[in-house]
Amino acid sequence: MVSKTTSDDRRLSRLNAQRVRKARRRRLEFRRMKPKCQSETDVGVGTGVDEKEEKSNVEDCSTEISLSFSSSSPSSSENDAIPAKKTEVARSFPPPSYGTVSVIGRRREMEDAVRVELGFWSGGGERYDFFGVYDGHGGVRVAEVCRERLHRVLAEEIEKENCGGGGGWERAMKKCFGQVDDEVVSGGWCRKENGAVNTVGSTAVVAVVGGEVVVVANCGDSRAVICRDGVAVPLSNDHKPNRPDELNRVEAAGGRVINWDGYRVLGVLATSRSIGDQHLKPFVISEPEVTVSERTDADEFLILASDGLWDVISNEVACQVVRRCLDGQAGRIQKIENGRSSHAIEAKSRVAEAATLLVGMAMGRGSRDNISAIVVELKKPKTGNFCE
Repeated sequence: MVSKTTSDDRRLSRLNAQRVRKARRRRLEFRRMKPKCQSETDVGVGTGVDEKEEKSNVEDCSTEISLSFSSSSPSSSENDAIPAKKTEVARSFPPPSYGTVSVIGRRREMEDAVRVELGFWSGGGERYDFFGVYDGHGGVRVAEVCRERLHRVLAEEIEKENCGGGGGWERAMKKCFGQVDDEVVSGGWCRKENGAVNTVGSTAVVAVVGGEVVVVANCGDSRAVICRDGVAVPLSNDHKPNRPDELNRVEAAGGRVINWDGYRVLGVLATSRSIGDQHLKPFVISEPEVTVSERTDADEFLILASDGLWDVISNEVACQVVRRCLDGQAGRIQKIENGRSSHAIEAKSRVAEAATLLVGMAMGRGSRDNISAIVVELKKPKTGNFCE
């Protein structure tokens, strides 16, 4: 009797020890996300880490977070930005506050990329800011090309189409995506690093934010959502192979959509549009769908994110989380510094806190993909003169 009781006690002790280890492992997963708050002049390529750091993070296979935010200062987020036209521009609004987060998550390799360019183009008495999220597949090479090239090509196309005059946004976006796709294919960026197969590509969702307009272009299954008066309004429609119109387009081009661990073009790719993926053309195209929305007083914020977020979080929940953060209702994110707990993010950077919370929630809900998110505050200031 004594031996049986002792055996049960040992078994119970082992179970308790296993539970403690699992709980500790979950806490460590989130602690490995290291917030890096930066001023907008320090953002670099938009992810807040240089290429060497990014590669080391991938090699370590740890969950590393890159976070940045902007204040309302008039300087550009990128010193190497190439505006198509530098003029004296009267701005009715200051640069928007934004937060960006990009994590490797539970993947072995980091294939996402993000880009923020404040004041990337000026024209028609307006100043425009650029935000982009790129979700690579088969490797990060195409996503990196998009990060470095797409906003530059777009600035040139906007100038050609005279978008500052009020129109031409859809043409400019489609020409831009087409040109970057041509550069990727002709430059051999679709190939694996060993040069074997043309299987590398990237989705792209980008937003151009001006004082009176928000323009979103999407190619793939990343997504843009705007919150208007508390309501989540999608500004893009995911390009999934089983979407009826996309399915018809792929089949009309001679391709097939096969349900192989999810619907995939030729049983390979889980998105029906992307930049790159030379071996899947003409079934997978690079033409984006574009929405042009006038900014209103009801606009609160914009969320751009890769499918690593949207696979586990709905538009409505994402907007509720961000709204609570911007209203100061969410619990403060903290970090451990020299053994002491301190606020990682100040109140002025609540957009960065919101982006961090979204990514942390996606990981907590079991997302197994890379996760990238940008949150942009859109509320128009009620007072003050921001004209230059």
